[in-house]
Formats: sequence, structure tokens, C-alpha cells
Amino acid sequence: MLSLAPSSYVLLSAFAKIVCEPGWKWQKREKPLANYDLFYVWSGEGEVVLNGKPYAVGKGSCFLFRPGDHTSATHNPQKPLVLTYIHFDTKERPEAVPEPYRVLEDTFDFEQLLSRYVRLFLVRTFAAEEEARLILKQLVIHLLRADLDEPVERRASNQLTESIHEIANYIQQHPGNVHRVDDLAARAGLSTRYFSIKFKELIGVSVQTYMIRSRIERAQHLLIHAGMNVTEVADALGYRDIFFFSRQFKQYTGKSPSEIR
Repeated sequence: MLSLAPSSYVLLSAFAKIVCEPGWKWQKREKPLANYDLFYVWSGEGEVVLNGKPYAVGKGSCFLFRPGDHTSATHNPQKPLVLTYIHFDTKERPEAVPEPYRVLEDTFDFEQLLSRYVRLFLVRTFAAEEEARLILKQLVIHLLRADLDEPVERRASNQLTESIHEIANYIQQHPGNVHRVDDLAARAGLSTRYFSIKFKELIGVSVQTYMIRSRIERAQHLLIHAGMNVTEVADALGYRDIFFFSRQFKQYTGKSPSEIR
């Protein structure tokens, strides 16, 4: 894509910056993608499945979907995804195509370009399409540069970050399960001690605290939106002692389950 002139980029109509609704999900379609889709996450938490492989996503997650890809996605309704997507195609077959996924650490310049691209068409700016093609090539260059310049050590670090976030997403999606730290570490391919250290470093809290917090957040959702009573919620989330559930719930939220309901 680096060798392509801006005029070789074909801008397609589907592009936006959106805040996803709580019930949002991207259903897998029978037919694969017919063109390219630049997909960037500004904030929120979710999971994207690309050709059968799941990725836990958050701020800075960036995909370049290609023709032939199969995709689907879901998110945490309590932390909805805010994302930008840009559909495009090319008149010629590109030689160098950016990697399909990465987590951007320095997001400022990339986000400025994305915002400018969308804004061009919102206000019907003069020569919007010409400038948009230039911006799209800049975005592609940004991604290719990261692919070519990234040292081996940083790639390994990014893989570790992906793995830890995938585990965090797994815990959040299954809050009622009994998660043993040893099992989670094995899932990440790490020793229990190193996994615990890196989890706290990357997620900000210990594994145990994250498990409890995920369970309490899910309990809040069930109490408010699912019409379940306190006993039903405690049972659904694996609490054998309703009084222990109530104490833990109040410790984390400042209110009892019955007050929330």
C-alpha cells in the first residue's frame, strides 16, 4: 500500500466514529469482507473475532481487515466501545499491507488523522475526497512504519499485553465461573507468579480483585436490568452464601444489593 498513489484508494461510503449502544454486537456474516476496513477503538472494552481468533480490545486497538476476512465483535455494555471504521478499496493490488492487528501506544497523531477524515465529510468540505485519500495513505504509512520499525522485544511485549488483556476479557465475560489463578496463568502460557505480576502491572489491580470486581459489576447489571432478585443474582454468580455476597457487594459499591435493585 505504500507504493500506491493516493488516487488509487477507493473511498467507500461506510465510515463513522460511533459510540456503540449497550446491546451492540457485530454479527458474523455468511460472506467474507469484500474490501478493506480500518477499525480503531477509542475507548471501552470488548472482543473482536478475526478469522476465528479472538482479540480482547480496548483503547488503541487497531485492525486492518482485508478482503476475505471473517469478522464479528461484542463489547461490555457497561463499558461500551467507541470506535471509528473506514471502508475502502484499492484500484491496484498493494505490495505491502499493514499487519491485521496491533495496539497503538502513542495514539495522538493517529487519532487526529481519523478525526480529520470523518470531519471532512460531515461538513462537506471543499475537495474532501482528495484530502481524505491523502489522510488514508498517511494512516496506512503510520501502520506500516510501526510494522517495519518495531523491534523484536517490543513485539514480544505487545504479545504479552494481548495475552493478559485476553485473560481479563475472559474473566469479565464469565464472572460466575470459578477462576483459578494457576489455570489463568496456564491459559496465558506463563508461570503463576509472573502472570500475577504482569496482570497487576497491565490491568491495574490484582487478579483476585479483578475477578471480584467483574462479578460485582455483573451483579449490578443483573439487579438493575434483568429483573432478578438478590438470591437469584448471588446464585447465578456462584455465591453460596447470600450474606457474604451482600457484604462484598456493599464493600465495592457502597450500597447493598437490595438498595441497588
